[in-house]
Amino acid sequence: MIGILGGMGTQAGLDFCNKLAILNRGKIDQEYPLFLLFNKSNIPGRPDSIGVHTKNLSNKSKSKKVEKKYSLVLKNLVHGCNVLKKSKCKFIVIPCNTAHYWYKDLKKKVRLPIINMPKEVFNHTKKKCKKNSKIGLLATEGTLNTGIYNNFFDKDYNLIFPSNSLQKKSVNKAIQLVKMGNVKAASKIIKPSIDYLIKKKCKKIILGCTELPIAIFAFKSFKKIKTSKIFLDPNLILANAAMKKYVR
Repeated sequence: MIGILGGMGTQAGLDFCNKLAILNRGKIDQEYPLFLLFNKSNIPGRPDSIGVHTKNLSNKSKSKKVEKKYSLVLKNLVHGCNVLKKSKCKFIVIPCNTAHYWYKDLKKKVRLPIINMPKEVFNHTKKKCKKNSKIGLLATEGTLNTGIYNNFFDKDYNLIFPSNSLQKKSVNKAIQLVKMGNVKAASKIIKPSIDYLIKKKCKKIILGCTELPIAIFAFKSFKKIKTSKIFLDPNLILANAAMKKYVR
């Protein structure tokens, strides 16, 4: 059984479950994959908890306040994973990109396989894009600042981000609107960031916050999501990776 640690945000977790079911649609109920979603929505905000952490800061430079926030998120993630473990799940997926900043520490504390979302996106990209291509990344500021995707992509690709102004006015706002349930407004406000990355000649654009596929693919068919020539949807990629590992 697949363990899904959701709630980061709730809409993103449900989006993952929906894609998992559609990708593996059965003719009868019993043919669908077994999965358990723990919508642990009370985990402290990941971008806020990262605070001043960046990929260039050493552990010694973290303030006590930021370290406390980091530890609190980790504690909640560990608890969520252990609930899924006790429920007999065989492995865990976390449909939240920013949460993977805690991945290494989480792996040390949870005795169950956890699929690494950014790594799966990187492996998928290698099949789709030539080396040294420009790849756009739309994500939370926490994901950008901590280099969660840079750790995998920098050796082979040139990651391109929106300008600081677009990040705040377009990307951050779109993410917030999806969390609030205003998907229609989010789909409009994210467009300038997409246009910016396309003008930068990005071959692909990673939707590196799991709220963003909801905004960008709003009111579009699942077929268009699967066949998109420009967007890489980490939730869709993670769903495929989960099924490769799945054993009923």
